[in-house]
Amino acid sequence: MNRTRTAAVALAAALAALAPALCQSAATAAQGTFLQDPSGDEKAMKSMWTKDDMHKVEAQFRLYPNIQYKTVTRTESKGGQQWERDVPDPKTMAWMPSYEFAWSVADSQLVKKAVTTKDGKHPIVLHAVLRTAGKAKAGEVDQELTGRPATGRVKVPGGKRIACDTGVYTVEWSLTRPGYGTLRGTLPWDSNCEQYRTAFSDDNGRVH
Repeated sequence: MNRTRTAAVALAAALAALAPALCQSAATAAQGTFLQDPSGDEKAMKSMWTKDDMHKVEAQFRLYPNIQYKTVTRTESKGGQQWERDVPDPKTMAWMPSYEFAWSVADSQLVKKAVTTKDGKHPIVLHAVLRTAGKAKAGEVDQELTGRPATGRVKVPGGKRIACDTGVYTVEWSLTRPGYGTLRGTLPWDSNCEQYRTAFSDDNGRVH
């Protein structure tokens, strides 16, 4: 029986190297391979101060490409014994991107850009558009969050299936703390699936 999995594919060393060449940054986490803007570690953030230098907003964006595929059940035999195992079917691969936003809001107390605190609840507006090389919109997320802590992280499912090998896409993202300001960025992503196909066929023993 076929099964659909949306997963960070754990095929050991073959998939650990999956970091598309066009990306600003890539890392492997429990949730799978992701691309990050700005590049760097988890604490890397874009930042801005309000015009009066009393409020600071920081933001980080991650794209999780999320490979999706079906498995097929294969019967194998060795030494007179037979068993079944599920293996990935490279012909069924596609992407199902999700978008992750992190933020930090700090307020100065009396002195500009100094003695900041991260308190209270805040409205946060998240937006991301996935565009093809021809600038056509391939996916979009738009969320208005209310009553959020001064620091946080949210993952938003994209809900759009992207076919393998359909070119290089660009994510245009923004995070707004209304009344304070908006941080923006772009992140390139290559939809090529060749390395996954290679890893799958290595695991399967042959290309399907």
